[in-house]
Amino acid sequence: MFTKESKPSSGANTIIGQSVEVEGNFKGNGDVLIEGTLTGTLKTTGNLKIGSGAKIKADVEAKNIFTSGEINGSQIIAHEKLELSQTAKIHGNISAATISMESGAIINGKINMSHDHQAEIQASPIADKKDKRNSKA
Repeated sequence: MFTKESKPSSGANTIIGQSVEVEGNFKGNGDVLIEGTLTGTLKTTGNLKIGSGAKIKADVEAKNIFTSGEINGSQIIAHEKLELSQTAKIHGNISAATISMESGAIINGKINMSHDHQAEIQASPIADKKDKRNSKA
């Protein structure tokens, strides 16, 4: 997983660095690496890697999620695998086909695991939320 000795390769299409704080609703098709802070929603068809210093305040959906950081969201959806290192903290409900968790990782929320998981996710994916700040009544 992520340690100071072995950082993940930056094969990610999108990188949010350690000193970066972003807010918004993100949707993409590639791999995402987050080392900083993200607030809003994040949905990608690729993999999501979250570093140990990262703080996510968002609903999250990705093919695979590998986290060493903190996620606070109502829905955390990994279409295939969710992997938590010993420093990972998740506060929210999880849906994943497979979960791998090191000793020391923390989960506060419900966990839904099923190999028929794809059908459940397709029935209720994270809604594409519009940014209310930019909408006019």
